[in-house]
Amino acid sequence: MPVTIYDIAREAHVGIGTVSRVFNNRPNVSDDTRIRILAIAEKMHYQPHASAQALARKHAYTLSVVMPFFTNYFSIEVLKGMQDTLAETGYDILLHGVNNTEQVDDFLLRGMKKGRVDGMIFVSMALSDKHTRQILEHKIPVVLLDTYRPEFDSIRVKNYEGAFHATQHLIRLGHTRIGMINASMRSFPAQERCRGFKDALQESGHEFSDRCIVSSDNDKQDGFNKNAGYNAMKELLERGMPRPTAVFVSSDVQAIGVLSAMEERGLRAPGDIAVVSYDDIELAKHFHLTTMHQPMYEMGELAIRKIIHRIQFPAEPPALESFTPALVIRETCGGNKEYSQFDDAQVQTT
Repeated sequence: MPVTIYDIAREAHVGIGTVSRVFNNRPNVSDDTRIRILAIAEKMHYQPHASAQALARKHAYTLSVVMPFFTNYFSIEVLKGMQDTLAETGYDILLHGVNNTEQVDDFLLRGMKKGRVDGMIFVSMALSDKHTRQILEHKIPVVLLDTYRPEFDSIRVKNYEGAFHATQHLIRLGHTRIGMINASMRSFPAQERCRGFKDALQESGHEFSDRCIVSSDNDKQDGFNKNAGYNAMKELLERGMPRPTAVFVSSDVQAIGVLSAMEERGLRAPGDIAVVSYDDIELAKHFHLTTMHQPMYEMGELAIRKIIHRIQFPAEPPALESFTPALVIRETCGGNKEYSQFDDAQVQTT
């Protein structure tokens, strides 16, 4: 069997993109790595196939990452995972922040121009039918992260299940008046977390009212920000209904705002109101937040590996990979680890 670039990459402990860069005399490869790869190729008697060389020359070794915002904690952790994995591959990324549909049109147009990028990753964005048709017609390798369409490789966290388990945890602790501080309902994760919250209450026989949910109308980061959490908690406390004894908050950064609004009222967590949130960002530990952990860094890693695999094997059927969030119990819920029934976050392929 003839030697391939995969064999050489494995022997050299580098990505196939790095090997291809060396064979096609492209930049961004250190002299030591270049010398090592060429020596291994000679030792293994590698003979490049003419058609393979032609294909390699068509690659830009650049990936486009498109997301609605990249300054929030979720996006930063995802991008860290992407960047660290890119170091193994020889690929670079172009990062695009989008605020509206017209910008998505622009980035898709750029992606469809041959030689600009080899593939695209869309983060936390629901692709329209129009954009889906364009991608399929032009055969652009695409991976979706934090959202889903059956036409493309997709990576998501089970937002519904995470919110359901978080709410169940509060119910098991004995709470019957549970509120929710949600982000903007424009956001798919916010929609799924709201649905999980409602279903957990109803399945447990608890009374549910829309008045116990405050969804943010804050445009910044779809409401996943501290000020949105602060204002939403103030509104919940001012609604003139019996004060909740617990709240589920749709993100940690909102929960920091929730705690601030509670402090202004002289309220404490968990003594007055228990708090469970979502994400498990680094700040969650410092605020002692009980939260649903989602593996943001690992999602970024997986997105890069999947897009490179899709570039190499474009005919394979698309796959959905789902991460199961895990409950991390700290001080704000008033519980202890004996209540936790959830394993560490896992990845499941369906």
